[in-house]
Amino acid sequence: MVNPFDIRSVLTAKHAQHVVLIHFPIALFLVGVFFDFIAQIAKRSVFAAVAYYNLFGAALSALPVVATGLLAWQFQLEGQKLKGILLMHLLLGSTSLALIWIAWLFHRRSRGQFAPSLPFFRLGFEMLAVVVVMLTSHLGGFLSGVNGPG
Repeated sequence: MVNPFDIRSVLTAKHAQHVVLIHFPIALFLVGVFFDFIAQIAKRSVFAAVAYYNLFGAALSALPVVATGLLAWQFQLEGQKLKGILLMHLLLGSTSLALIWIAWLFHRRSRGQFAPSLPFFRLGFEMLAVVVVMLTSHLGGFLSGVNGPG
């Protein structure tokens, strides 16, 4: 039986890191978008700051998630050609990474100005990004066996 507290087994697992790490950028991004909407409605800069830092955390934490996903592909599938749900998950995951970074960059560009000038269309863009992140997560659930056979 494997010891759940054995650090070596945790670090050398072929895919466990991706499955564990993915929750951080998803949660940070969703909370960041939520606070961005609240900041837009309430017109309070403190909510905009919370949104900024959550989006920044999501963008940073998404990088190791993508890296561990690519490593899992190399270790588990030995780099074979992807198809079906796994290919769609990879494409949507890469798109999610780009959308999260772009959403954060909208906020980054407005920082440091006397009057923050966030484009209003960013809210629609963020909602599109939320949908892509949700689709990516849904397909990942199928791959891990949470949403069905996997």
